[in-house]
Amino acid sequence: MQTNTKRYITRGVNEEVSLNIQILLWNLIESTSYEVELDYLQVFELKVINSNGITAQKIIHKQEVPYYQKEYTLNIDNPVNAKLYVIDSIDYVTMMLAEEY
Repeated sequence: MQTNTKRYITRGVNEEVSLNIQILLWNLIESTSYEVELDYLQVFELKVINSNGITAQKIIHKQEVPYYQKEYTLNIDNPVNAKLYVIDSIDYVTMMLAEEY
């Protein structure tokens, strides 16, 4: 994935995932490119976690080839449960909900 490639999001992502999380996911992809070669498919699992009365967002970012997985936990408003794919089609990159694939 190149940083100058056009980026698109689907209606489902726009309706279910806050803009702050969308921006964070794009940034995680960019920062991962410094650690490992990026696969054409990036997967994000977003999970709402509750601990001691505090609600937080857990993000699991992974790819298959080469293998990569990293987890993040954030205190944010309105965490969501969702699985997202970010697919690089060379000319553009699309962020979509798994069920939109």
